[in-house]
Amino acid sequence: MRSGVGRQAVQRRTLEALGLKRHQQTVVHDDTPQIRGMIEKVDYLLEVREVD
Repeated sequence: MRSGVGRQAVQRRTLEALGLKRHQQTVVHDDTPQIRGMIEKVDYLLEVREVD
């Protein structure tokens, strides 16, 4: 994850809702429409991979 510093408040809240609070942090989420929507809002800040 890239830093949320200097980003709009909506983007920072989305990162926090995804559980991302620090630079280079990794989290695992279920593949739901809600999670995908949040990822799409900040996809340029994230690296997303699918795990088995």
